[in-house]
Amino acid sequence: MENSKRLLALSAIATALVFAIGMYAGYRVFRPAMPKQPEINAQAILTALHDRGFLVTQTFIFDQPVTIKKTSGSAFKDFFLGQTIVARGTMEVNLGMDLANTSEQDVKVNGDTVTITLPRATLFNTRLVGPIDVDNTQGILKRIIDSDDGYNEALNALSKTAEEMAKRPELLQRADERAKEDVARLMGYVAEGKRIVVVLK
Repeated sequence: MENSKRLLALSAIATALVFAIGMYAGYRVFRPAMPKQPEINAQAILTALHDRGFLVTQTFIFDQPVTIKKTSGSAFKDFFLGQTIVARGTMEVNLGMDLANTSEQDVKVNGDTVTITLPRATLFNTRLVGPIDVDNTQGILKRIIDSDDGYNEALNALSKTAEEMAKRPELLQRADERAKEDVARLMGYVAEGKRIVVVLK
């Protein structure tokens, strides 16, 4: 009786052991393959840069008034045909770089380091934020023969002034430095585990 109980217990243990071995072997043979990590190469980095397009790195707001004076040099003529436009408006200027223009020569992958060479920051766009306050003083005849209120000229002058201010060296340098930080952060997601070095042309 004692022997039959022992035999039954050993048989149960052996069955459980065989079952466990079978389960493990089945898992090893039929387990799903682990997804392969995508290869990080220059082309993958370049594609990610191109997909990003234009990267705006700095936005500046300017509220600089402009004066447009149309004069003949003669006070008599200006009394009839002269014009002075004084305008004020808030202009937004965006600087950045077009990553779509990067080429294969701009991306180097060397071991654990990815080096990306970028162009310098340039003007992206300029736009008016809010209304323009235009004071249009015209000579007597000018007022009669020319109904232009000076709005378009004022807008062009405000845009040009804002762009000139945004292109000052210290502001361009700020946009360049921000671009380096932004691209390094963005490419860190693409090339995980790699050291990203961004330099400017």
